[in-house]
Amino acid sequence: MSDDADSAYARDGYVLVRGLFSREEAADWYAHAHHLGATRTAEFASAQEFDPTSEDPLRRRPRLLQPHLGDERSRQFLLDQRLRRALVHLLGEEPLAVQTMIYFKPPGARGQALHQDQRYLQVSPGTCVAAWLALERVDPANGCLRVVPGSHRVGVLCPVPSDTTRSFTSETVPVPEGMSVVDVVMEPGDVLFFHGNLIHGSDPNTTADRFRTVVVGHYATGGAERISQWYPDVVSFAGQPAPLDAVPAGGPCGEFVDGEFIVTSTVREALARH
Repeated sequence: MSDDADSAYARDGYVLVRGLFSREEAADWYAHAHHLGATRTAEFASAQEFDPTSEDPLRRRPRLLQPHLGDERSRQFLLDQRLRRALVHLLGEEPLAVQTMIYFKPPGARGQALHQDQRYLQVSPGTCVAAWLALERVDPANGCLRVVPGSHRVGVLCPVPSDTTRSFTSETVPVPEGMSVVDVVMEPGDVLFFHGNLIHGSDPNTTADRFRTVVVGHYATGGAERISQWYPDVVSFAGQPAPLDAVPAGGPCGEFVDGEFIVTSTVREALARH
């Protein structure tokens, strides 16, 4: 990874590394991800989100949470040395591995409103960092990631209600004045690394026949001492337990909502402060 990548990460809060994984690896991972989705969804998806009879595409093929805790292939991804080397280069320290997620976003599925991961992971001191691997082409049509360059410098913002006809989560954060949202188009094998405070999200998948399949690793900066209580299984890149003190806040990366807007406790508290 070049010094230009360091500069981009410091300036924008994210950096896209093209071809960090090969197209063959991405294709193999795509098959594995959909195998997990077809055979082990009940194990790795929350009961709230999984309903194979639902009209909502995201409930028929929901995201998988923490598959690395029961799937060796997902654990290997989380601890992949290519990811470690890139993170060390960007952060200047050894990271800690926190969680994995697999997002499918089937045709017709809602996206996820703009948000900041650090709101959910609550890493301190320091922050969380994501490594987002595209397993197929990701573009505006199938709901690519959208980011707000430079927003990692504004801190964690208070949420407001989102449009749940377009987002499967019920809260969002405003785009700071003078900043704008840009699409990140990715090819299979590309990895996007981004800061925990970076505002990001995605629009619905408007295609008739394309998924948007990605696997995500979340990490904590190496000097972290505390993390949300939802993440008790922090490990080093050597796979050794590295438990952090639990913060009684945060959550499992966005609360799924079905139908009309639901005011969660975190949103209610934020609105009350304003």
